[in-house]
Amino acid sequence: MGAFWDLIQPDQLGTAATALLVAMSFLTSAITAAVGLGGGVTLIAVMAMVMPAGALVPVHGVVQFGSNAGRALVQLKHVDWLIALWFAIGAAFGAAIGGAIAVELPAAVLKAGIGLFVLWIVWGKAPKFGRAQKRVMAAAGFASTFLSMFFGAAGPIGGAVLSTLGLPRHGFVANQAVTALIMHIFKIIAFGALGFAFAPWAGLIVLMIASGFLGTLAGSKLLGKMDEKTFKTGFRWVMTALALNLLWQAGRGWFEI
Repeated sequence: MGAFWDLIQPDQLGTAATALLVAMSFLTSAITAAVGLGGGVTLIAVMAMVMPAGALVPVHGVVQFGSNAGRALVQLKHVDWLIALWFAIGAAFGAAIGGAIAVELPAAVLKAGIGLFVLWIVWGKAPKFGRAQKRVMAAAGFASTFLSMFFGAAGPIGGAVLSTLGLPRHGFVANQAVTALIMHIFKIIAFGALGFAFAPWAGLIVLMIASGFLGTLAGSKLLGKMDEKTFKTGFRWVMTALALNLLWQAGRGWFEI
């Protein structure tokens, strides 16, 4: 057992921190599968407490790739591939441009912008995109992937835009999973091209992806038992909590700049 754990535990983490991350991967995947999103932001907040800053965003990206792949597989029949296509077009440009920027933008500014955008989408008057409803996902793909290169979790952007398309709860969860999966694919490619070494973190990543898939199965069962009204209420409050958390972090970060 000791030798197995040594393969999983990175040199830069202790046993308690490693166990915490594996457990949180399960919990946050279950939250996302049940409500649609929120798990990625929660997970990176916990990871930021125990992991070195240089490894945080790349490792989180691979773990979230696995988590979203599992959720997309479970909800595959509800995926709208036209939404996925437009999102992928934007995501490709977002990853390329984000990866090419040498100077990191202030995280406080980015988080505040996303927080305000999410609150506007959730509580304000939903924008009308007309015939371009699904094509607007290209902009969401660009913005989420570009911003995720800097601070990891930008899922609320894609989720907020998806919420304006009138999708049923299973359709929302499925398409949010696929669009987030696309975002993380491009992000992983970009970080690999920039020279990040994923190998030392491979054992932890595999175990977090496995526990995350179990969380997805648990959360998906809960999703099937919810009615539309409960789902929409849960989604709105999860999004609000995420937005307020981002604004709080932005306020703290602003005074540290």
